[in-house]
Amino acid sequence: MTFKLVGIAGSFSRPSKTHALVRAVADLAASEYGLASAVYDLHDVGRSLGTAQWRKDLDAQALRIIDEIVAADAVVIGSPTYKGSYPGLFKHLIDLIDPHELRAKPILITATGGGDRHALMVEHQLRPLFGFFMAHTLPTAVYASDRDFTDYRVSSEPLSQRIAAAVGELATFVPSRRHALAAAE
Repeated sequence: MTFKLVGIAGSFSRPSKTHALVRAVADLAASEYGLASAVYDLHDVGRSLGTAQWRKDLDAQALRIIDEIVAADAVVIGSPTYKGSYPGLFKHLIDLIDPHELRAKPILITATGGGDRHALMVEHQLRPLFGFFMAHTLPTAVYASDRDFTDYRVSSEPLSQRIAAAVGELATFVPSRRHALAAAE
């Protein structure tokens, strides 16, 4: 059975730096560990998200993506930063997930923003949010600002190094890597 990683970018716009960041993380993890991966954004989730009061109100496309998120072995969360926090529609998506469905699941948190002023959003907004779900947020969070991208691609070496460090922390949760780590001790 293949370890599955799902990325969800909390942005609706395309192209998106948030989607590019989540994609970069997911692609590196897939390459490093031989994982199956999929990356979605709110555009993929679709319009029913905005009118759904309950999960049962979502259309089939949105339900499929939420089902993939909760069935994933690991999740990469990415959020654009608006006024120091995550956008409301992204939070609404997360609100439609039952807390027990993310319990103990490894979550790699990422965020993007216009500048360094929002860098602590990952620690002050996203980490507590997924702490409520009792998910296992990886120690290294990844924040990227506009200057870390060129044409919606990660172009900053320090950001690439931080992505690599965060992806390295995922090794503990990947069964094939976990056995290799134990054998090396």
